[in-house]
Amino acid sequence: MVVKKGKTPPPLDHLGDVLIAWAGANRQRSDIAEVVVGLASGARNLAAILARGALAGDISAATGATNSDGDVQKTVDVVANDIFIAALKHTPTAFLASEESNAPIALREGAALAVAIDPLDGSGNVSVNLTVGAIFSILPAAQTAEASFLRPCADQLAAGYFLFGSSTLLVLTVGAGVDLFVLDPDDQTFKRAEASLRVPGSAADIAINMSNRRFWPAPTRTFVDDCIEGAGGPRGVDCYARWLAVMVAEAHRILLRGGVYLYPADARQGFEQGRLRLLYEAAPVAMLMEQAGGAATDGHARILEKTPLSLHERTPLVFGSAKDVESVRHYHVDPAYAQDAAPLFHQRGLFKS
Repeated sequence: MVVKKGKTPPPLDHLGDVLIAWAGANRQRSDIAEVVVGLASGARNLAAILARGALAGDISAATGATNSDGDVQKTVDVVANDIFIAALKHTPTAFLASEESNAPIALREGAALAVAIDPLDGSGNVSVNLTVGAIFSILPAAQTAEASFLRPCADQLAAGYFLFGSSTLLVLTVGAGVDLFVLDPDDQTFKRAEASLRVPGSAADIAINMSNRRFWPAPTRTFVDDCIEGAGGPRGVDCYARWLAVMVAEAHRILLRGGVYLYPADARQGFEQGRLRLLYEAAPVAMLMEQAGGAATDGHARILEKTPLSLHERTPLVFGSAKDVESVRHYHVDPAYAQDAAPLFHQRGLFKS
């Protein structure tokens, strides 16, 4: 649409209006819309606390407790968890599974949906004013919490994440593409800024924690080493290593710019199955990536074909541009890629993908 000079551009779509139009008269969709609006309300409240920084008190201090994963909880982790619990109590959410809780929380008896959430990804960044996020998955509720969450990742009805940085963002899929919403500071509502986001087909960026290289399995080391070889190496392109230590922030950059994120299983005790949780981290980011034309695997298998066996089950995770994710898979399954000896590096150039 061409906007005539001097005319005010049309208003951006409000999140609630977008969801109402999508839901129509469908009861399940209306329930999903209500849950997303509830989550957005919680994110708005959390954004206000984070925006106060040190004026909100020492919210980045450790509480002395640990979460379900054994990580030391910070005050802000507990605050974020409580905010989202309160935001979902009056929505059609029967059960909530959170990284900060050992067991699912029953919220509303007989409700139709279940929500899995990491309420604050990267809480260690709060004290230094860097980006943090929250990521969630919406599933059909079963008669029990266990049955609601321990089901195929492909059963997700919606997924999304909030990003708290220079602006507060919501990236959302309800199974019909991926839309970007921005929290308008003027009226404190989320408004759609972009619709139908697509992950670029390939990019030179790789996101991985290089400090763990000595613990990686051989296929991961070989892939990263080949990337570092640059244009003269077997992949034939100069690559750029990024690491923000916040999976949600990495996902957002990759969604907009392309590239690949890797958090492999490694040799450290407790990391043999990876670091990230299948239910409330890997599954929602996989749904988002696939809805945007990207891909997500555990290095071998598609994440959306997996089924968690426990609430806090871990998984290796590779996601991003479809071509790059497939290339990583080749390094795991093709013996020509899996070799770890430097003399073979350039021979692998014959097998570029």
